[in-house]
Amino acid sequence: MEKVFESEYRFLCILWEEQPVKSSELVKLCNEQLGWKKSTTYTVIKKLIAKGIIENKDTIVRALVEKEEVDRMQSNELYETRYKGNIPAFFAAFLQDKKLTKNDVKKIQQIIEESYEE
Repeated sequence: MEKVFESEYRFLCILWEEQPVKSSELVKLCNEQLGWKKSTTYTVIKKLIAKGIIENKDTIVRALVEKEEVDRMQSNELYETRYKGNIPAFFAAFLQDKKLTKNDVKKIQQIIEESYEE
């Protein structure tokens, strides 16, 4: 999947929430929530269609990928480019200045245990 830029991601968040949705309704929503003009919305629609991330059939727009897939791709890109694959540094930066609840710690420990490789 091609990189999703921040403006495209904000558009996709609206789409994921509202889909399937008429393109004219998306124009209205993007104007209200993002301050975009009609031409901006249609430009983003065209770009995301070209990337294979959304489709627009008979003026009905829907995502072809799940939010979780895009989030995972963006997290992996950040992890690889900024932290050079250093998991402890990635976690340290992410958790810096955050207070975790016991439940948060428990969930994180479970994720780590499920990912553990001997």
